[in-house]
Amino acid sequence: MTTILLIIFAITLLYFSIANRLMTYLSILTLQGVLLFGVALLELREMSAVNFAFILLETVIVKAVAVPLFIRHVIKKNGIRREAEPFVPYFISLIVTTLIIVIAFVLSTMVDAPNINRTYFVVAISAVFSGLFFIVSRKKIITHVICYALIENGVFILSLAVGNEMPLLVNLGVLLDVFISIFLLGIFINKIGNVINEGSVAELSSIKD
Repeated sequence: MTTILLIIFAITLLYFSIANRLMTYLSILTLQGVLLFGVALLELREMSAVNFAFILLETVIVKAVAVPLFIRHVIKKNGIRREAEPFVPYFISLIVTTLIIVIAFVLSTMVDAPNINRTYFVVAISAVFSGLFFIVSRKKIITHVICYALIENGVFILSLAVGNEMPLLVNLGVLLDVFISIFLLGIFINKIGNVINEGSVAELSSIKD
């Protein structure tokens, strides 16, 4: 069952590459949060009530609800247009994302580590590098914030790839990192909203002291 959920997660990466609206990106983030909760719930069969509550908080409440709603608020507040506006055509993005997944699969066959689940490894690496590609191939700053959340989802899966136990302190560190990064980037976007109407990275060069 976890394999099916991870395959669906990989499909969301492919759909992300061809989506042309910011609200679609947020819907994908919400779906990924739900998928991550399902994967963690099935993977961590023996866990305490505290761990279960934290996983529910980190995946469903934060990843699937809080972060998408916060980014949606930033989009509406700054009047950012809903189109993603990529630097490269969507078809090229689809090809690159597919190649990333294939390369990640090839790399997984070269990793000689019995304690690493290869399926988790492939999806995690694909999410991280696809997120990095989306950052450099999309124009809007708000899209970069969304892609950062996508990369963090890959890091979460990678933590599951190395074993069946997920230390609570590591999760707290990752969650704190997400909160701080999204919060600071949100403030940054809000502050420059009066200067940059559409939030394109190309317009950053026009900002002066």
